[in-house]
Amino acid sequence: MKLYVLNIIQPVGEIPPPEVLEPVMAELAEVRRDLERQECWVFGRGLEQPEASTVVCMREGEIIATDGPWTEGKEHVGGITVIKVVDLEAALKVAARFTQVTGLPIEVRPFLGEV
Repeated sequence: MKLYVLNIIQPVGEIPPPEVLEPVMAELAEVRRDLERQECWVFGRGLEQPEASTVVCMREGEIIATDGPWTEGKEHVGGITVIKVVDLEAALKVAARFTQVTGLPIEVRPFLGEV
C-alpha cells in the first residue's frame, strides 16, 4: 500500500454561500465514509485561506517569519486528504470522486517510500 495526498485546488476569493457549500460538504462526507469503510482514509481537512499563512525562512543567517502565503496566485491548496491505496491508479479514482463532487482540480502526489 502507498500513501497519497490529494490537494484540493481552490480559486482565491469568496467562499461559496451555505446554500451552495452545504450540499457539496454532505457529498464529501459520504465519500469519506466510503473510504473509511474501504480502510483507505488516513486524514483530511480543509485549510484556512492563504492570507492566514505564515512563512518561516532563513535570510542572511536569521530566521524570519512573514505573514501571507509563500506565493501569490489565483488558486491555492484549500484542503488535503491523505489516503492509503494500492497504487496511483487507485489514487486517481479517489481523486476523480472528489473532482466530481467539488468541480475543483485535485493534485495527486505520492509520499516517498512505502507504508
